[in-house]
Amino acid sequence: MNIIPVKNKKTRKQFLDVAKIIYKNDPVWVCPFDNEIEAIFDPEKNPYHKHGEVERWILTDGDNNLIGRIAAFIDRNLAYSYEQPTGGTGFFECINDPDAAFILFETAKNWLASRGMEAMDGPINFGETDKYWGLLVDGFTHPSFEVPYNHKYYKELFESYGFMTYYKMEGFHLDLTKPLSERFIKIAEWVTNKPGYEFRHFTWKEEDKFTEDFATVFNEAWASFKKNFKPLEPAYIKGVLKKAKAIIDEEFIWYAYFEGKPIAIYLMFPDLNQILKHMNGKLNLFSMIKFLYLKKMKTMTRAKGLLMGVIPKYQNHGIESAFILKVNEVIRRKPHYREVEFSWVADFNPKMRKIFISVGSVPVKNYITYRYLFDRTKEFKRYPIPVIDNA
Repeated sequence: MNIIPVKNKKTRKQFLDVAKIIYKNDPVWVCPFDNEIEAIFDPEKNPYHKHGEVERWILTDGDNNLIGRIAAFIDRNLAYSYEQPTGGTGFFECINDPDAAFILFETAKNWLASRGMEAMDGPINFGETDKYWGLLVDGFTHPSFEVPYNHKYYKELFESYGFMTYYKMEGFHLDLTKPLSERFIKIAEWVTNKPGYEFRHFTWKEEDKFTEDFATVFNEAWASFKKNFKPLEPAYIKGVLKKAKAIIDEEFIWYAYFEGKPIAIYLMFPDLNQILKHMNGKLNLFSMIKFLYLKKMKTMTRAKGLLMGVIPKYQNHGIESAFILKVNEVIRRKPHYREVEFSWVADFNPKMRKIFISVGSVPVKNYITYRYLFDRTKEFKRYPIPVIDNA
């Protein structure tokens, strides 16, 4: 077997082709846009290159057939915040062969170790945690846009090499065809009508205001529980929204205010994967026409709930229930939407898990983010999990 660094146009194409080969006969897998994957490795398009570095490789067999790929990266803003300097590995794809997988893992490990790292997390993204993060280990049904999907045997490849569970994550589904309970509606309406509270959905006309409000809530809410938290800039949020403008529904993004101050956010997109399923990763004139046609035909019947956040002072006030009520009212006017997938909730965030359960969603997918310590004699420590009252 031969491990080959990705350095030119040919190997960049081969890196993309590996996934298409590995999942050739898998009817569930959805090929992401080639240019979206390539953008992650482009310093001009991915701001993480400003404070990090990345390398990637492809693996071929003795007959020069593509059989695997992997990337390794270091985010210097994050790497040194752990007990041991920790890099990342991701975009792993491989045939069901431990020898091949171990060559890929060793290559990533050696590259990271040569740059002072003492551990690696994987499979993760060289970027934000809301995409291409974690290994799917249960619930191998349709993947939502930018949510991990992989073969079942990957779990054995990771764990037999020596990766250990750093934290677990769950994906939740909410069946929009089922009516909300009367008790839930009563509570949500009570919250919605409380003096001082206001609920508004995003509009492009007030894009600047809403992106500022989004950053305010996100940074305060996530900093309260997430270790090594890095604040989001409004410009980054604006970039994400502009990138997804073709599919964004203004009424799928909600804000809660108390006396004019933003206190909570809910972000949901139509699930683009239901269209990408028909496009084989290509973005050209023909595929754009096909995209517009499939969108007009209401091919997207599923939405992807990206995040729900409430700043600490207003948590446990039922605001999440009010968001679900607002979304439910929108869905009643758009009945072709039948399901929401919330991806993902980690086990270090039990409060959010409790909220998703309370609004009627059910866990249907399980993921793992692994960590591998280069010093195999060193004690492994899991990501700390807070305990909350389940009453």
